[in-house]
Amino acid sequence: MRKLTTVSVIAAAAFALVGCSDPQSTPTAQQSDSAAASGNTKTAIASFDVSTIPTVDEIAALVPQAIKERNILRNGASTDYAPGEFRAEDGQTPVGYDIDIVKALARVMGLSDGVTTHAEFPTILPALGTKFDVAASSFTITDERIQQAHMISYVNVGSAFAVAKGNPKKFDPTNVCGSTIGVQNGTFQHEYAQELSKKCVTEGKKEIKVMPLDLQTDVATKVVGGQYDATFADSTVVGYSIELSQGALEQVGDVIEALPQGIAVAQNDEALTQAVQKAMQYLMDKGYLTKILAAYGAQNAALSNAEVDPVQQ
Repeated sequence: MRKLTTVSVIAAAAFALVGCSDPQSTPTAQQSDSAAASGNTKTAIASFDVSTIPTVDEIAALVPQAIKERNILRNGASTDYAPGEFRAEDGQTPVGYDIDIVKALARVMGLSDGVTTHAEFPTILPALGTKFDVAASSFTITDERIQQAHMISYVNVGSAFAVAKGNPKKFDPTNVCGSTIGVQNGTFQHEYAQELSKKCVTEGKKEIKVMPLDLQTDVATKVVGGQYDATFADSTVVGYSIELSQGALEQVGDVIEALPQGIAVAQNDEALTQAVQKAMQYLMDKGYLTKILAAYGAQNAALSNAEVDPVQQ
């Protein structure tokens, strides 16, 4: 959800699985080796072919002239947050569902391509309207961010539990006291699980054994191997873990603490904001957004209504 300013570490390439944070690190060979050792995982994602998406003339007509002339939709993203935005096996090429979504928006808007450039997370919004046209980088929509940019909602991301296939440990997400739960170090879920454990003790129940590791791939491996009862991570990360594990993991319980994420556009660019909103709504209405997300196991995150600056409750 990128709600907290904490350090996240990613595995490399298609193995990358990270938690809810503002990422501040990049892949290393050692992390890649650790991920590759995780066992039964896919080595690549077959993303949806966005070239099949048509231009919608009435939406293309809304695109500002400068962007039409450039013929490229420029996106800024912190490419260390799988499955939304991370890097391919070459360590350079941006991949992920946000990268695919930007390309899809560009198609609808009549542009030749949507190109993503890596930028450090805190620098992205200030660069809208100059260096970047849009920012698709798993931005949770908050009142503070709406003060900085227009935000068009497209996915809803919360936290979820995953267990080994068949739930052999009989983990109950509604009664987690006494369980052993793996989390990624320094994430929202790490702190949330610690608070749940304190609540268990206050109520006279057994504490939760919260097991923080730097890599979510390592957490998933221990869940599959029976060392942990469950893992607790972003709902999209859980979906991606399941996709890469080829069914060795499964989600249990509902998504909790869910909040919408948005594509950001400069506040003074009403024309582009309108074009992006209508293009996103088109992707939703025609089922393209769900298909793009499904390649990464994140189809359940798709929203059905693209709102500009939705009011946060």
